[in-house]
Amino acid sequence: MNIDSTGLINSADYVPSPNFDDRPSGVSINLIVVHGISLPPGEFDGPWISHLFTNKLDPAQDPYFSEICDIKVSSHLLIRRDGEVIQYVPFEKRAWHAGESCFDGQDRCNDYSIGIELEGTDSQPYESIQYEQLLMIVLLLMECYPGITEERITGHADIAPGRKTDPGEAFDWLLFRKLLASSRQVDKT
Repeated sequence: MNIDSTGLINSADYVPSPNFDDRPSGVSINLIVVHGISLPPGEFDGPWISHLFTNKLDPAQDPYFSEICDIKVSSHLLIRRDGEVIQYVPFEKRAWHAGESCFDGQDRCNDYSIGIELEGTDSQPYESIQYEQLLMIVLLLMECYPGITEERITGHADIAPGRKTDPGEAFDWLLFRKLLASSRQVDKT
């Protein structure tokens, strides 16, 4: 797995989203935001997340879709329950995933972050393969963007408290941070 010169992971399926723009001049990528998403809520494996991120969500397919079909959102990546990785926006571009947000006193997290969606819900455990894929991707991103440190990996709920809850209590931060620390320790030896 590597990132090519266009800012795409070579092993990911690329489904281009129109919902992105340029990052502000002089801003460096130094944060990863982990999200959780399922469409319709609590359902997995359909095409609906990609349809949302590409502005093709049909409100006739589910009553919930009529509430969200007109919003313009995206993320850099989605890791599905089976471990499939889909990329929507090249890393050098600003995806529209964080909304009104703040990390460590700095607003507008979209400007300097990479958004990674995990297919899931706040309350249902994520799959082992999702943690494995997330770990490999985070290690790769940390190598490419040195401003991303272990302390600069956070959840959507942490940058938009009171507004967002994902990836929720079902995401095992302790496990993920142990995996990350262990992998980084092995890399240093």
